[in-house]
Amino acid sequence: MSYPSRVKLVEVGPRDGLQNEKQPVPAAVKIELIHRLQAAGSKEIEVTSFVSPKWVPQMADNAEVMAGIERRADVRYSVLTPNMKGYEAAVLTQPDEIVVFGAASEAFSQKNINCSIAESIERFAPVVEAARAAGIYVRGAMSCTVGCPYEGDVAPSQVGYLAKLMKDIGVQHIGVADTIGVGTPIKVRKALEATLQHFDINDVSGHFHDTYGQAVANTLAALAMGVWQFDTSVAGLGGCPYAKGATGNVATEDVVYMLHGMGIETGLDLDKLVDAGAFISQALGRPTQSRVAKALLAKRDSAGVCEAV
Repeated sequence: MSYPSRVKLVEVGPRDGLQNEKQPVPAAVKIELIHRLQAAGSKEIEVTSFVSPKWVPQMADNAEVMAGIERRADVRYSVLTPNMKGYEAAVLTQPDEIVVFGAASEAFSQKNINCSIAESIERFAPVVEAARAAGIYVRGAMSCTVGCPYEGDVAPSQVGYLAKLMKDIGVQHIGVADTIGVGTPIKVRKALEATLQHFDINDVSGHFHDTYGQAVANTLAALAMGVWQFDTSVAGLGGCPYAKGATGNVATEDVVYMLHGMGIETGLDLDKLVDAGAFISQALGRPTQSRVAKALLAKRDSAGVCEAV
């Protein structure tokens, strides 16, 4: 079986990972996390979202975080913008990429952004048009592509329907997300196949949550199809406020460990990623959710004890 020789990972920990934290995370901590991720080799970082602070108070410091980053020329910084108001605020911070997000489930769309799928596309269309006119790259994200907390299984035809709508309004890249982490390799493959009817393989990425421990397996299934771009979250940060029990996106450390073990390049330094994950986990007052990071940190502790003896 042939796999891509190199994989691009979009680090979504600072945005998707932290947005649902109930405890306030200071802007300085978010900025430090981004700097540590850059030091680990991250070239694609989803920084924040420009949404109403009423709905997502954790992202109220979006402009402050964007202004505080020491930007690198070889790193692309993206932000989430659900509507024109969000875009107008975001563009002042000079993002390299904006992200619009829709759901393949009507019920989830209503719960998450208070409108139907068709209405969400109407909101996104002027955002996409304005961004592309300004030379800003536009990425789309499709949530609940294999399962929904309200509707259950999501048919691949629904995924294809949303992908076509996104393509028609000018979205340049599309992410296929298992938002609540219920997907298995075959279900993920069918969702990707439906998406690939409308987008080229080079313009499709996977975004897999790990609620049922399937995210690494789903990543491998997508790799086998030729998909070479994925969203990951350092320390396994994240969750979904509309899906009880849903855990974070697959841990960046876990995916990097698998890919490096397969001889696939990522450009990322695993030890520095573990350090970044340990930093944010300590700031949040809980252990990392990355199984690889837990193992490597325990190994470090063990080595330290041996040296002391």
